[in-house]
Amino acid sequence: MNIVLLGYMGSGKSAIGKFLAKNTDLDFLDLDSFIEEKEGKTIREIFSDHGEVYFRKKETTYLKEVLETERKKIISLGGGTPCYGNNMDLILEATDHVFYLKASIETLIGRLEKEKEQRPLIKDLNKEELPEFIQKHLFERNFYYLRAKHIINVDKKSIETLSGEIQSLLV
Repeated sequence: MNIVLLGYMGSGKSAIGKFLAKNTDLDFLDLDSFIEEKEGKTIREIFSDHGEVYFRKKETTYLKEVLETERKKIISLGGGTPCYGNNMDLILEATDHVFYLKASIETLIGRLEKEKEQRPLIKDLNKEELPEFIQKHLFERNFYYLRAKHIINVDKKSIETLSGEIQSLLV
């Protein structure tokens, strides 16, 4: 069984995925890191060198590859992965264990303000622009995120608590 974690940047997909992997017999795979490894470039370089259309096509190709491998794993998606092409359909066909890690705008702002330099998408936004940017993106992406089989609210919860909630839904 694959477990797929999706949600907006800063929702905790990687942190929760890594923690879950330590407490299960599953491997952890970050799709963005997998793409970077396969392409030999960072996501930022791929966008810069080839554009978003190229990236999204490659993202779908690598998503299929990851979902079809025999070794089952915990997969952390990029925030936009479910929102392009037929990616969400591919994910839902591959596993019932799809979790939307839902964070409030306030939680996301608090987390992302601290990580702005590591996040190319928001790096150049000022403190006043960030809330509107997140709100707009969430509005656009919620249609896809809400198709997940399970919705887990991450606000004010520890990684341990969230991991336990996810594990209880796997039974």
